[in-house]
Amino acid sequence: MLDGTGDTDRVWTLIKEIPVAMVVTHDGHGQDMRARPMAAHAAEEEGAIYFLTDVDSPKASEVKGSDTICLAFADNKSRRYVSVTGQADIIDDKDRIKKIWSIYDKAFWSDENDPRIRILRVMPESAQFWEGAGTVVTALKLIAASVKGERPQLGKNEKVGFDR
Repeated sequence: MLDGTGDTDRVWTLIKEIPVAMVVTHDGHGQDMRARPMAAHAAEEEGAIYFLTDVDSPKASEVKGSDTICLAFADNKSRRYVSVTGQADIIDDKDRIKKIWSIYDKAFWSDENDPRIRILRVMPESAQFWEGAGTVVTALKLIAASVKGERPQLGKNEKVGFDR
């Protein structure tokens, strides 16, 4: 874990602005990992990121086997990216489910009272984010660096630790 220095406020802002994360878990077979896109619900004041999941989903058993998890957020259009590493658990929190439920969740469950719904809670420990200029500026920087034989400076990159 990093020492807590760094721009954690910026990480939380990016997480809130990028609504979907690729949630990466260990699948329980050697070093194999699995990733799937899920709607993220940041609760900065609690130091947690929440996702709705199914009690019988593979990720639920994967988290029980290895609670270290990685979340990858990407906003390609704006050239903003965040990778979060943290500890995950599966909780049965009906109030939280109702709080974060959206119409899109009806694709997976009949309503927010479905007894199969659980919360995947991720407590971030460290993160890294990248922010770059728009597509045109990035292209120009790549061309200029190529002509000069230099490594391009495409934006801000910072590693961040979270205090617990």
